[in-house]
Amino acid sequence: MATRRKRPRSTTSEIDLSLVIPVFNEEAILEHQLRRLVGELRELRRPFEVIVAANGCRDQTVAVVRELMRDFPELAVLELPEPNYGAALKIGILSARGRVVGCDEIDLCDVDFHKRALRRLDHDECDMVVGSKAMPGARDRRPLTRRAATKVITKLLWLSTGFRGTDTHGLKAFVRAPLVSVVQSCVVDKDLFASELVIRAARAGLRVHEIPIEVEEQRSPPIALVRRVPRVARDLVRLVAAIRLDRR
Repeated sequence: MATRRKRPRSTTSEIDLSLVIPVFNEEAILEHQLRRLVGELRELRRPFEVIVAANGCRDQTVAVVRELMRDFPELAVLELPEPNYGAALKIGILSARGRVVGCDEIDLCDVDFHKRALRRLDHDECDMVVGSKAMPGARDRRPLTRRAATKVITKLLWLSTGFRGTDTHGLKAFVRAPLVSVVQSCVVDKDLFASELVIRAARAGLRVHEIPIEVEEQRSPPIALVRRVPRVARDLVRLVAAIRLDRR
C-alpha cells in the first residue's frame, strides 16, 4: 500500500495556521465567538494567528477586537474603510503568515472543519479544502432563501465558467505558498471573490477537495440577501469575462 507523504510542519517559532475572518458590524457576537475560537485552536497545539479583517465597520467591532488582543496575542485586526467582504478576505490572506491559511465566518468559527482540512493538507492529499454546504453528507440548516441562493449561484458558475464543485463560498483552507499567485490574480471582490479563488485554483491545476460541513445560522446576515443580488449579478459578469479572457 502506498504511503502518504506528509508536508513539513513549522517549527515552534513559526505560524503554522492563519485564520482569516472578514467581519462587518459584528459587535453583538464577536467577543463570544473569538474567545471560543481561540480556546479551541489552542487545543490543536500548533502556532496560529487569527486575522480579523474588519471592513466598513461603524459599530464597536474594531474596539472589541483590540480589547481582546490584550488577553489573546494570537489575534490581529485589519481595518478597511468600506464594506467589502472579498477585499477584506484577499488582504487578510495576503497578510497571513501561516503555512496554511483558513477562511472562516464569525458566525461559524468551525474548528472541526479546520481539523479535518489540516489532516488532508498535512498529508499532501490536496492543496485546498472547501467546506461544502451542498454536497452529500452536508447539513445546511440556514433559511430556505439562503440555501436556494447557494444552489443558484453554484448552477450559474457551472454554466458560465465550467466549475464542477458544489460550493465556493464560506469555509476553506489551503497551503498558502501555491495559492498566493492565484489570490493576486483574482479580479472580483465583494461576494464573489471566494468563488473566483476556488475556480482559479482548480484551473491552475491545484488539487481542490470538498468535504461536507454542517451550518446553522446564528443571526441574520449583516447585509440583506435581496440587496446583494444586483451586486452579485454584476460581479458574475466580471468573473465570467475574466475567466474567458484567460482562456485565450
